[in-house]
Amino acid sequence: MTASPSPHRRTPAWWVPVMIVAIAAVAIVLVLVVQRPESPSGTAAPPPASATPTATEVADPPTAEDAPTAVGGEDAPDLSAAERRDPEDLLAYGDVDAPVVLVVFSDYQCPYCAKWSADTLPTLREYAEAGDLRIEFRDVNVFGDASVRGSRAAYAAAMQGEFTAMHDALFADGMARAGTQLTDDALLTLAADLGLDASQFEEDYRSQATADEVARNQQLGLDLGVYSTPAFVLDGQPIVGAQPTAVFVDLLDAALESAPRGD
Repeated sequence: MTASPSPHRRTPAWWVPVMIVAIAAVAIVLVLVVQRPESPSGTAAPPPASATPTATEVADPPTAEDAPTAVGGEDAPDLSAAERRDPEDLLAYGDVDAPVVLVVFSDYQCPYCAKWSADTLPTLREYAEAGDLRIEFRDVNVFGDASVRGSRAAYAAAMQGEFTAMHDALFADGMARAGTQLTDDALLTLAADLGLDASQFEEDYRSQATADEVARNQQLGLDLGVYSTPAFVLDGQPIVGAQPTAVFVDLLDAALESAPRGD
C-alpha cells in the first residue's frame, strides 16, 4: 500500500521548525504522505507533479488518533505571505481588513478537514462576523481527481455567492464525501438542491477560469510544503492537523491582543 516517494518532491518549507515542536507528529506526516486514499476517511497523498493533481485513489483509512498535529512556536517561520487579503476573493469569509487572517488548506475528501469544519469552523466564523478574523480557504486536493471536482464545485458556487453553502454541504454532518459522491453529475445535482442556478453553475464548474483558480490555490499550499491536510496559517504561524477548537481560540485571542488597531 505504501508508494515510493516521488523524485520531484521538495522538502516542505515549514516542516523543519514544526518538527522541532512535535517530532512524533512529523513522523506520522511522513507515513501519511506516501499513501493515497480512495475513501473520504483516507490518508493524505503525495504532492502531484503538476498544479492539477491526477493521483490515483487506492488506500485504506487510518484511525482518528493518527491525525498529525503540531503548532508552530517561537522558532516557526513567519508565513504571513500566504495571506492574500484580496477583496475579490470568492473563497474568503470575513472583513478584508480584519486584524488577523486564518488561511485554511483543506481537501473535500479529507476526514479531518470535515471534522474540523464541523467542530471548529463555526466558532471561528463568529470571530469573522465580529470583524476580528478573516478566513481564506485554499484547497490542496491531495486526494486526487475527486477532490479537484469538489474544489471546482465550491468555486462555481462561490461565483453565485454561495461558497459557504456548498462548503458546508460537502462536509455535511462533519463527514467528507466519498469519491463516488463527487462525480460531475453528483455535484451538479447538489448545486441544484442548494438552489443555485444550475446552468450557470455547470458553465462555471467546467470553465477554464475555475480550473485555473483551483490550481492556483493548490499551488500556494504546495509551495509552503502542505502535502497533508488540514493545515493552517494563523497570523503567519503554521498549524498542522485538526486540533481542538480551544487551540485555535487561544492562538487567535493571543494574536488579537497583539494586533495593531486603528484609532
